[in-house]
Amino acid sequence: MRSKGIPESIRKQVDEIVNGFNREFIEDPDRFYVTRYRGNYLYLDRREYGTVGQVCRLGFNGKIDNWDFAIFKYSTERYDPDEWFFPGSDLVDGTLEGAMGAGMAAYP
Repeated sequence: MRSKGIPESIRKQVDEIVNGFNREFIEDPDRFYVTRYRGNYLYLDRREYGTVGQVCRLGFNGKIDNWDFAIFKYSTERYDPDEWFFPGSDLVDGTLEGAMGAGMAAYP
């Protein structure tokens, strides 16, 4: 059963993981993931040269390494948890790193 929101302690861990991923894998100060939180969802967006684009939505399942994944589809302007035919889908493993890697492959 889902909680009513992502606990602050998890949010802090998420932000640390995302910042670490940005430093280690993106290496471009003008391109990086940013987080948004709404209820039980974490939205991973990517800022690129001043523009922010949606990448994916993760549903919190009570642990830092067990998230539900939904890719953002620009064709429908919606997050789709049932879409698994995109570059990088094999990287989705419930972790934040897997989600960000999939996002980098889907939206290079």
